[in-house]
Amino acid sequence: MSASLVRATVKAVSKRKLLATRAALILTPSAVNRIRLLLQNKPEYIGLRVGVRTRGCNGLTYTLDYTKTKGAADEEVVQDGVRVFIEKKAQLTLLGTEMDFVESKLSSEFVFNNPNIKGTCGCGESFSV
Repeated sequence: MSASLVRATVKAVSKRKLLATRAALILTPSAVNRIRLLLQNKPEYIGLRVGVRTRGCNGLTYTLDYTKTKGAADEEVVQDGVRVFIEKKAQLTLLGTEMDFVESKLSSEFVFNNPNIKGTCGCGESFSV
């Protein structure tokens, strides 16, 4: 498996009203469409896995990879026909988070709008909770 599937950044969200939801992670329509596109010609994969690892000046960063199986401790999010699996280590850092996909002329990336973040680095790739 590759070190990272696509680029992902994190954005601290302040004064955001948390909505009760059964999903551990909320996917925007843009994120759903991009995940669907990424998996379109890869029938051997069942979805994407979100993980967290130590990296950068603020300590943690999210990772995204294709997955063929659901891990025993993974939290599964199914939304609009796509499946995202959250590794156990990343579950608490993602509670109440919205996963979006943003494209500009210079970049395209998944963005995690996370109300749990205490700080981020200047580029937004690493964070602390």
